[in-house]
Amino acid sequence: MATKALFNTVVNWFIKQRIDQIQNFMDHPIETQNGVLFSQLYYAENTDYGKIHGFSSISSYEDFTKNVPIVTYEDFEPYIEKARQGQRDVSWPGLVKNFAKSSGTTNAKSKFIPITDESLELCHMKAGKDLISIYANNHPDNQLFINKNLRLGGSADFYENFNTKFGDLSAILIDNLPFWVEITTTPSKKVSLMSEWETKLNAIISEVTNEEVGSLTGVPSWMMVLLQRVLVEKGHESISELWPNLEVFFHGGISFKPYREQYKKIIGKDINYYEIYNASEGFFAIQDQHGSEEMLLMLDYGIFYEFIPMDKFDPDNLEAISLEEVEIGKNYAMVITTNSGLWRYLIGDTVRFTSLQPFRIKVSGRTKHYINAFGEELMIDNVETALSKACEATDCSILDFTGAPVFMQQGQSGAHEWIIEFTEEPTDLERFAEVFDNHLKSVNSDYEAKRYNNMTLKKPIIHVAKPQLFYQWMSERGKLGGQNKVPRLSNDREYIEPLLEMNA
Repeated sequence: MATKALFNTVVNWFIKQRIDQIQNFMDHPIETQNGVLFSQLYYAENTDYGKIHGFSSISSYEDFTKNVPIVTYEDFEPYIEKARQGQRDVSWPGLVKNFAKSSGTTNAKSKFIPITDESLELCHMKAGKDLISIYANNHPDNQLFINKNLRLGGSADFYENFNTKFGDLSAILIDNLPFWVEITTTPSKKVSLMSEWETKLNAIISEVTNEEVGSLTGVPSWMMVLLQRVLVEKGHESISELWPNLEVFFHGGISFKPYREQYKKIIGKDINYYEIYNASEGFFAIQDQHGSEEMLLMLDYGIFYEFIPMDKFDPDNLEAISLEEVEIGKNYAMVITTNSGLWRYLIGDTVRFTSLQPFRIKVSGRTKHYINAFGEELMIDNVETALSKACEATDCSILDFTGAPVFMQQGQSGAHEWIIEFTEEPTDLERFAEVFDNHLKSVNSDYEAKRYNNMTLKKPIIHVAKPQLFYQWMSERGKLGGQNKVPRLSNDREYIEPLLEMNA
């Protein structure tokens, strides 16, 4: 124990040195971002993409926007395919060895996101160190390295071809972690990289229940599945009975709002919660303040940021603004240029700035995941806030949910239809729906206008899902575990119809 305590003290001293560097980009954000952009343009000017778009002639942000187009994955896919086939110097110098396989929340074909050595080391790995640095700075009495971190990642179905390989991002990261991380984490690398979810879950439980866990890292929905199984296996009432030194949950991938009360109950004591915002395309933001619901935009990870105002979003004419031009409270689609060779890439997420000094954000939704069938422009953050208020009012908690429009027929008003799986059902479902509806009106004026006198939208239709419905649905779609997410909103009925059928 004395050796562990000494190790903990030394490591904390080293990682806190990073805080000064973080403060530097907080104080000089635009200079930091300009440095990122022009160093990458210089580095990649002799790549195929750099030659096509004249990187060597770009000397200003205006030149950059004129020379380089904003692209979607479909636009950029031919370059990614060339790199996957082992071609060098396509959009980033050298050979790209790893590709993160991602299908997001849809049934569409898989995307393959390049993971260069630079993005692995200077973005993803650096962010992991920063998360610990920020937490240690906020909590000097932490015991992170005395106890184990329980990580819950994705599968490791690596497929090698043309001297390159692809697999789940979390598996690529685990496969490349330094030895000291392996010493301080559980389950073992072997178990973490197992592919079949149910087999993997049992193996994880077998290992982690014999460890002293002090922190958790993972997606809230899948971590909840694991913790519930752990309680059943050990016969405990709360997780703190098994792991009394548990102090923090580092979470990301989906909003934590619907899960907060559920975690308080299952853990059985107060712990710290720190949110992260990462994806296959990069690591973008970290909650830097204790108890906050906003995240610091990390500006020195080799990612240059641009933003498209959602009130001007036109897929046929995409125009972005720089970080210097953003405003508080507006929804923006995020465009990234990265050290993995993505150039002005529309990632598909929307964010809202909560602070400009420093730049802090909240993830507000997806450019393709919203409900706007009637002009209501309903984003995921509106919904999650309203659901949270409804849960408070009716003493319930939510595991999963999805929503979709009910389109107008034969002069009838439309509606929004929701299917919600509760861990604890509301004391009064009608009251739940009323609070949910009223709070949506209070946070979204467009929704409120469409609900006026039920003229365009009737009150929400809410179905209570049977236990394990979403788990079964995700299983049928081959999307259990890891970074797979339940789609929360859809502007059509693609997701809700099969769920309703299964729930009948």
